[in-house]
Amino acid sequence: MSTSRRALLGAAVSGAAGAAVGLSAAAPAHAASWQQKWAPTATGDGLGAFETIEDDRADSHPAGHPHIYVTGDNWRFNMHTVDRDTSTDRQRQEVTGLRTGSGYLKWTQGQTWRITYSMYIPGSLKATTTFTHIMQMKQPGNGTSPIVVQSLRRVNGVQTIELNLPIAGVLVGRTDLEPLHDTWTDVDFQIKVGDGTAGSVRWTLKSGSTTVIDKTKTGVDTFLADRVRPKWGIYRSLGDTSGSLQDTYLLLTDLRGYQLV
Repeated sequence: MSTSRRALLGAAVSGAAGAAVGLSAAAPAHAASWQQKWAPTATGDGLGAFETIEDDRADSHPAGHPHIYVTGDNWRFNMHTVDRDTSTDRQRQEVTGLRTGSGYLKWTQGQTWRITYSMYIPGSLKATTTFTHIMQMKQPGNGTSPIVVQSLRRVNGVQTIELNLPIAGVLVGRTDLEPLHDTWTDVDFQIKVGDGTAGSVRWTLKSGSTTVIDKTKTGVDTFLADRVRPKWGIYRSLGDTSGSLQDTYLLLTDLRGYQLV
């Protein structure tokens, strides 16, 4: 990542904490601020930056191993059309959680967290008519529903990138995907973990110095039970009807995690 793009991300995080989702405009007795809790590097931490690795867990494509690995300063997620998850109607190459030297970070009810990072979406990673998720927030455990999904979806034939809150039934925002192909995009995602109407999210995408989308939703459900855990990678259905499934990949870099305290 270039120095200028790193500066843009840093400036966004160091801005007023009052911009955080779910905060009142009134000045609190204690001025909350973002505290950095997670700052891995691909070269230094490798896959040890994450709580778990879901790399071809069905062992469907041994010749493609590893599908998730470090290349330069980036984490790379490869997806081949022959890859299959344990549910054979879909594909999954993902990592989960935020691991630190003392364990992993737990996002629990009432807390507010922020994740910033940069992603490179090649032209071969296309939006589909069924689900293609490149970030999720879930309760850990088998069979749990996603709480937040950042997805590549075809809408009336147009490729888009969107953020959805499935358990709340809320579309946070959506924008055209094609201008973001074959370039680095900065992601700034905030979540207040709350049950019922106690949660909120903010989702921002930037391309260089241009803000592509900046959307906030408050009064929404962002909690199931236990805790919320982030996931990154490629998780997509094989049910696409647009012919968009290709061998592809996703790159991530400069992952950072902050808690509002």
